[in-house]
Amino acid sequence: MSDTIRVLCVGCGNMGASHARAYHTLDGFEIVGVVSRGPETRGNLSAELGGLAQFDNFYTALDATKPDAVSINTLPDTHAEFALKSLESGAHIFVEKPIALTVEQAESVKQTALRLGKKVVVGYILRQHPSWTLFIEKAQTLGKPLVMRMNLNQQSTGEEWAWHKRLMDSFSPIVDCGVHYVDVMCQMTGAQPTKVHAIGARLSDELKSDMYNYGQLQVIFDDGSVGWYEAAWGPMISEEAFFVKDVSGPKGCASIVKAADGDDADSSDIDSHTKTNRILVHHAALDESGNPLREDDIIDTTDEPDHQELCDREQAYFLKAIREDLDLTDHMSDAVNSLRIVLAADESVRTGEVVAL
Repeated sequence: MSDTIRVLCVGCGNMGASHARAYHTLDGFEIVGVVSRGPETRGNLSAELGGLAQFDNFYTALDATKPDAVSINTLPDTHAEFALKSLESGAHIFVEKPIALTVEQAESVKQTALRLGKKVVVGYILRQHPSWTLFIEKAQTLGKPLVMRMNLNQQSTGEEWAWHKRLMDSFSPIVDCGVHYVDVMCQMTGAQPTKVHAIGARLSDELKSDMYNYGQLQVIFDDGSVGWYEAAWGPMISEEAFFVKDVSGPKGCASIVKAADGDDADSSDIDSHTKTNRILVHHAALDESGNPLREDDIIDTTDEPDHQELCDREQAYFLKAIREDLDLTDHMSDAVNSLRIVLAADESVRTGEVVAL
């Protein structure tokens, strides 16, 4: 393989386009083609990036371009199939989350990559975010057990609602988005999940009869830590308190809070999904009179990277993994583990039972 990684970009939607822009600007990648069933999306992206080979079929594109790497940014029900085919063709892969539809499929992707000596980076964008890394580090100073509260609700209309409905042909919001935040919980605790319980509600007749667009999961860890995550999509979803990221422990709490001058971003703004603005750390220690020994720490993070910069960082990590032969076993195992948790939550919604892991 030459120093330049020839990459095939599969999927030209929001995330696919952002990752393609990253490959286009990073020194070390060369895009050999873009794949999308929609001629307009792939045509617009090709034109934006100076004219690229266009394909409407993944298998045709893979055979024609013979890439060193494949970037998979399609609907979730194609992730495992495209990942396995790409690995077997000799390519490294970047795949958007979730890695697969089932734990068995995810394990197959992991084992195939290990057998063939290929790199698999999963699109856990928060792992490349310096403010979220700091948030996790602060949570790890709070003692055990931890209580973690997180949500990401999105009031979506128009094309955003149409996209969410397409996503819900495969997964509910607590599965599709939940992998990010249960992954954060696992990093905060460093513990193993033992039980999951979840509730859900179908708030639209536009969905499949067995799909729900509101869900909340609760997960218990073997160190006594507990966490909940809530996610919902649709035009009926409230804009109030759509972004809660908060963790408490015996020694205090850490929270992502709005900037002092306020932040009026709405729930459909993709930059608001990762933006932190400030991290507030509260200390629980009291003096002899029962008053706080320390004032709260407020960490300004308003200089954090935006969505495109985070995609650039993800692909820079992918390039580093290939060039430096990084061991990604733990990275893949974590992706499988977070998928296991949210799929257990989906099972709990459908059965009404607590699911043991």
